Amino acid sequence: MVPLNSMASIGVLLGALLGLGLWLVVSAVPRVGRARLLERVAPYVSDISPEARALLARRPADPTPVLGLIVLPLARVLRTLLSEWLGGNEIIARRLRQSASAASVERFRGEQLAWAAGAFALSAALAALSPAFSSLPTIVRLAMPLIAAALGAVARDWMLQRRARRRLARISAELPTVLEFLTLSLTAGESMLDAIRRIGRAGSGELPGEFAGIVASVGAGLPLSQALAELRDGLDHPALSRALDQVLGALERGAPLAGVLRSQAGDAREEAKRTIIELAGRKEIAMLVPLVFLILPVTIAFALFPGYLVLRAGF
Repeated sequence: MVPLNSMASIGVLLGALLGLGLWLVVSAVPRVGRARLLERVAPYVSDISPEARALLARRPADPTPVLGLIVLPLARVLRTLLSEWLGGNEIIARRLRQSASAASVERFRGEQLAWAAGAFALSAALAALSPAFSSLPTIVRLAMPLIAAALGAVARDWMLQRRARRRLARISAELPTVLEFLTLSLTAGESMLDAIRRIGRAGSGELPGEFAGIVASVGAGLPLSQALAELRDGLDHPALSRALDQVLGALERGAPLAGVLRSQAGDAREEAKRTIIELAGRKEIAMLVPLVFLILPVTIAFALFPGYLVLRAGF
């Protein structure tokens, strides 16, 4: 027997993966052409004909059930590890709610697992086949796929966090206008539900969409206070939570809502001003980086280089 080297072993593994992939593709391709008369009649006589039952029970060769039985326990273990390392399911559920994603926690964990598996496969292929990585130590080449898998899972979680932060920032920008519109509607004599319905119908941003969901929940039989509490707990937005707490307290005590919302709108405006000032301060510091490391060295070079040339020339 001829011993296999590392490249031959990798070739055998890639060939097996290619064959499995082609098998999956061929098994998923629908059959072209009309069904035979026997296949069309079999469903109607299957209760009296053993041959018809055997024909209906026949299935094409498909490796996915076998692969599912093999991979499913491993996938469950990896999902549990991801939940322990990258935050619990409650945190992921809150981030999905904040980002207005329709995916469940299980689906998101599956996406994380898919990203990690893709990064692992790509890094393993590069470490094994790329000439640029052949000079690296063996321990580094073995650790590269594991590090890439961890980075893939973290990258998917970071994308969800980024999407949730951006949506919360849009809600913060819309909140003062929405509260002032609610105040105006309540002052005009509308009820709280009618004011929320008007905002959901007339608005087009993130917060009007949430209010439209509240109107739909109330129309389905949910109490208004419970719908507002679910919005507060689901988004977990500090300014919106304070405003909704005040609204819920006013609804319970029967206090006038217009004054409460007017004060909350003023507080939201002040908080937006503070946020803009803080952001401007951070941007001012960030603008010093190109000034110090790019513009200033170029200016000094233009100022000193002619004199340096004159000194080199001996004048």
